[in-house]
Amino acid sequence: MLALDQVNNQWTLFLDRDGVLNHEKNNDYVLSWNEFRFYEGVPEALALLAGRFKHIVIVTNQKGVGKGVMGLSDLLEIHSNMLSLIEKAGGRIDKVYFCSDLSDDSPNRKPQPGMAFQAQHDFPGIDLAKSIMVGNRPSDMKFGRNAGMHTVYLATTHPETPFPHPDIDLRFNSLVEFAHTITAV
Repeated sequence: MLALDQVNNQWTLFLDRDGVLNHEKNNDYVLSWNEFRFYEGVPEALALLAGRFKHIVIVTNQKGVGKGVMGLSDLLEIHSNMLSLIEKAGGRIDKVYFCSDLSDDSPNRKPQPGMAFQAQHDFPGIDLAKSIMVGNRPSDMKFGRNAGMHTVYLATTHPETPFPHPDIDLRFNSLVEFAHTITAV
């Protein structure tokens, strides 16, 4: 079980993107920067979290690129603009990992843990046992468990997901609520 008072500046925060940082499109992909909308308070919440975690990375499935409904340049533009606004608010994201593979059993597609291992390779100080995966889908929670992490579920898009649940350590209504709670401990 995750005890927030044990989380210190040696821990790593893994974040899903759509439904965690920004509004998801209903049964569709965020295809361009014009369609990307942060949840209210998220850039400021990331500024709070930046002081609490050694590394903060995003891990996001992006099948839209693999399907050809959006270009890689569109995805990179979304991430570049997103990172710029986060930094402007005093936050940081150390790296964005994405999987555009179409196959659900791709080793890098959540819930498989490949993106966690990529992050660990790029940042050798990452201890997955001292990492938290924050997501809004059961597959995010399974990704965290498959990588040996703690998990935090955000009830932004699927509040009907049962809790308690074996793949979920803690549950919050939003990233902002999680950020305020963990920084107050």
